[in-house]
Amino acid sequence: MNWKESVRKSYLRPFDVLIILLLIAASFLPFFLFGFSQQVAEGATIEAVLKVDGKVIKTFTLTDNTKTYTYTWKDEDGHTNLIEVKGQRIHIKESNCKDQICVKAGWISKPGQDLVCLPHNLILYVQSSDGSEDGSVIY
Repeated sequence: MNWKESVRKSYLRPFDVLIILLLIAASFLPFFLFGFSQQVAEGATIEAVLKVDGKVIKTFTLTDNTKTYTYTWKDEDGHTNLIEVKGQRIHIKESNCKDQICVKAGWISKPGQDLVCLPHNLILYVQSSDGSEDGSVIY
């Protein structure tokens, strides 16, 4: 049986192939849309915000010339997270939570990325601001 005979006997119609190709092409659309949305505007400042229980605890400025340093967050219940900043990247280096998902998540550096430590109610996210107005945040 040759190729043409197998195509004729199959349940695929000519427009089925077209629909399949369009669906495959459309599946890459989010990659391009979200890839361009994470680009930082020129002159924008990138910063990471540490929130615990919905309250902003600290803001870290992320620039190329930022030296490597760590910040330890502790609360009265004994929860601790060691946050490391290195240039334009930030991550949770150590945590005393059981699952360690926040530590395994790795580095974040692009606006819109975040790290979450659910046992400690801690959120660390990166945002960008163009500085045009007070509170002008670009996600």
